[in-house]
Amino acid sequence: QVQLVESGGGLVQAGGSLRLSCAASGIIFSSNAMSWFRQAPGKEREFIATISSTGSRTNYADSVKGRFTISRDNAKMSVYLQMNSLKPEDTAVYYCAAARNAYTDGSHYINWGQGTQVTVSS
Repeated sequence: QVQLVESGGGLVQAGGSLRLSCAASGIIFSSNAMSWFRQAPGKEREFIATISSTGSRTNYADSVKGRFTISRDNAKMSVYLQMNSLKPEDTAVYYCAAARNAYTDGSHYINWGQGTQVTVSS
């Protein structure tokens, strides 16, 4: 059974940083691209970042480019999201997801974590 477990969310002031982690099990992690999405209350789910199975390629939403960094450790079966210069509009539940390719469209993903709340105060 596939499990993706996010952690690292919390409350932070604007301009601060957080590092999210997502631990995977039940999948051949090194064969999967991994992505982060987020969903704020009343808004649709939004693509944030994706990383290829080997980590050689990354892609970011324009809204986070230059502030967020996605990385992975295949030996630890984990993917990370380093978030710097956080803004109140980054407040959302953040989800990791796994797929065979690095899609930016969430409809391509079957396996999702339960999410971790990130709240950025102004």
